[in-house]
Parts: sequence; structure tokens; C-alpha cells
Amino acid sequence: MFSDTHFHLAYLAEQGVDLPQVFRQLAERNCAFALDIGTKCDDLPHRLTLAERIIQEAGDAKNRAALMLHFSAGIWPGVDAIQDRAAQTAALKSHVSAELSQVCAVGECGLDHHWNPGGADGRNENDFDAQIIRGEAELFETQLELARAFEFPVIVHSRDAFDGTFSCIKNLSYDNGVIHCFSYGIDEARAFLERGWYISFSGGITYTKKSRLEDMKKLLAFVPKDRLLLETDAPYLSPVPFRGAMNTPVLVEQVYRFASDLLQIDAETLSDLVDRNADKLFCQFFDKKNAD
Repeated sequence: MFSDTHFHLAYLAEQGVDLPQVFRQLAERNCAFALDIGTKCDDLPHRLTLAERIIQEAGDAKNRAALMLHFSAGIWPGVDAIQDRAAQTAALKSHVSAELSQVCAVGECGLDHHWNPGGADGRNENDFDAQIIRGEAELFETQLELARAFEFPVIVHSRDAFDGTFSCIKNLSYDNGVIHCFSYGIDEARAFLERGWYISFSGGITYTKKSRLEDMKKLLAFVPKDRLLLETDAPYLSPVPFRGAMNTPVLVEQVYRFASDLLQIDAETLSDLVDRNADKLFCQFFDKKNAD
């Protein structure tokens, strides 16, 4: 119950989070699916090693933890990655090929034009001249091509960059994946949905002001129930009432309860819907590979 379709194990470990305990808690509530997300071309081996340690230290929950835990691999659009995109995408392809049975998606990858030099991402508009903007799109499109080659779904990061993101997706015509941590409106959701994409909401939706609750309710209701996912993006975006505290996949329950209140369905029903959607998008291909 209460699957988390997007979090970052390595970043949680760097913050000193007791990850075996996190997975014991997830196992206690029968979590079906937990997806650890890649952001660097070469982070997959480290993340797999970390996951193995977590599983072994999860005690009686280790079998359940091993079943629920899945992995993506991708390159987040930082300036250094954009500038070194040819070498980094080659490295990503090599790591995915070497660990093919462990990976179920490409990403997160995409475009980010949220300028906040003082923030965790250090996004500075002055760093993004026309050449870097073109390189960012190329880095994204190359990963879309990689996903197509492996027949993987794609986990798309798109922040303040709808037009560019949609243009890249349209250019490649590979419509298989999810727009994670969705931060746009109904018109943008419609554009992605019409091409077959899933939409995922994070703890950020719990920050919605009272004056915007009706808009958020309409947005959530607009997304078809068979195309909806929920996530934490841990360690980021801790949901209310834990905003400002460390976020972990355990807190995804708060996202489900907030969304279920707006959708006027119970959280357990919503959990079942998301589990089916996650299985359809990610796990069927993962299970097929294991059967081959």
C-alpha cells in the first residue's frame, strides 16, 4: 500500500537516513512498488550496491524490500552533464546495458529552467545561453532515443520548461513514460496525456494554498485514473504536515491522503489505482525481462 514511484536512495543515504528502517516500515504496510531514481550517468552501480546493503539490513523485511525496490537510470540536466553530454550518454548506455535486468526505466531526464541560484539545484539563468539550451534539449532527446532502443519508459523532469519539453518529446515521437512532479496546469496536462504520458504528483501538491485548492482539485480530477502516479521525490518536497523535515518514501502516504481528499475517494482505493498504474508502466516490462 502507498507505493512511491520516485525517490533518491543515494541522496537519502547522504543525509544519514536509516534506510533499512524505512524499508521495514514500507514492508509493514505492504508497499507494492518503490522506484529509486537515477540522476547521473554513472550512479547505477553505487545505487545497486547501496540497495543490496539496505535489503540485507532490513531483517525480516528483506524479501519484501527486494520485491518492491526497482531502479531507473538517467542523467539530470545539470550544466556539466549538458556540456559533456556525448561522453555521459555513452556511459549511461554502458551501465544500463551491463545491468539491464536491474533497470525498468530511463530517467530522470528532461529540462529545467527554474532559475534559483541560491537553491539546492543552483540554477542560474546566466549559465544557460543559447548553446547550453540546445545542448540540454539534445541531452534529453538522446535519452529518449536510449529509452526507445531498450523499450523502457521514461521519467521526465520538466520544470518551468513546458514548451521545450513538449517539443523534444514531439521531435522524438516516443511517448512512453511519466511527467514526474507535475507542476503545470490542465492545458499542459492535456497535451501530455493526449500523447499517452502518465502524470505524477509529489508532496508539492500539499503546499497548495486555500485559494488554489479548487484548481488543484480540477487538475487531479482531469488526469484519468489509469494515468495517475504519486511520489515523494525524497529527500525533497516533504509533504504537509512534515514540510521542512526530512522526506522519505514512508511519507508518501500523506500525498495519497491529500489527493484522495480532493478526489473524494478513500486513500486505499487510490493506492490500488496507483499500484496498477505503476505495474502497467514499469513492472510488466521488468517481469518480462526476468522471464526471458
